[in-house]
Amino acid sequence: MQSIKPTFSELFDQTIEFPDPDMQDRYQALVGLDEIQTRLRKMLGILVNSDGISSWVKKNHPKATKAVDLVQRRPPLIILAGDVGSGKSELAYTIGDAVAKQEKIDVTLYPLSLSTRGQGMVGQMTQLVSAAFDYTLVAAKKLKSESGKSKGAIILLVDEADALAQSRENNQMHHEDKAGVNAFIRGVDALGNGKYPAAVIMCTNRPNALDPAIRRRAAEIFIFNRPNDLQREAVLKPALEELGVSNKALEEVVKLTGATEDRGYGFTYSDLMQRLLPSIILEAYPDKKVDDKMVIEVTKSIVPTSPFKETE
Repeated sequence: MQSIKPTFSELFDQTIEFPDPDMQDRYQALVGLDEIQTRLRKMLGILVNSDGISSWVKKNHPKATKAVDLVQRRPPLIILAGDVGSGKSELAYTIGDAVAKQEKIDVTLYPLSLSTRGQGMVGQMTQLVSAAFDYTLVAAKKLKSESGKSKGAIILLVDEADALAQSRENNQMHHEDKAGVNAFIRGVDALGNGKYPAAVIMCTNRPNALDPAIRRRAAEIFIFNRPNDLQREAVLKPALEELGVSNKALEEVVKLTGATEDRGYGFTYSDLMQRLLPSIILEAYPDKKVDDKMVIEVTKSIVPTSPFKETE
């Protein structure tokens, strides 16, 4: 049976156009990821708009052609890897706003979630990946400018990419799954060789299972970890201070949300923002007032998300 290429709407639920006020707020709400945010924003800027770094070179280092060429020739692939709830997907979805403002161009996000696409049919992963890159290439070609200044940019987000993560070196890997990895590599190479204003962000919980060829092509691999004491305090303090929680109680909550002897791991960013803080509000609503004792009891009642256990 001849396969039918998926339509654009079948592959991508909803594209996102940047700049976007809502995405800006979500991006700025990320706490403890400053260094990764800065490096990712700069790297994406270079990948999708060569005019930016060319202008920087002319102004600051007009003779540095070889060094800059090495930067510009890096494949348009960035991998965000780490534990569940560590903020990688939220950053991937919102970084386009910062890039758009930095480069002064419009950026469009094409979000593809492989885990929700396909039902395991033979060859389906290859078909999905190939189609995603085809649509990205067509859009990126229209945005390329002879002057070097991009007329816009595309970011292809491959979220929950564990469906594509297995190395082709795995003897138990089906040949059609290997073909899916090959299709991904061909797509990244096509974007890079054409120097189109597009980049790929890949999110995965399984960095060690990624095919070596995919890892080699990554311009950068960012590792996301669970928040430390200072980062958890930065997330919790603004909200708890507004609720009148004392500094002593805040310190106790920060301690309780960290690693303990019993579990050895602390809360994720998602645990803090999507579970703990809302649970505190719900405990008090509709006829109680939030107090220190309540906050500590609620914190003790919540079990943090278990770390993702990677298997070879």
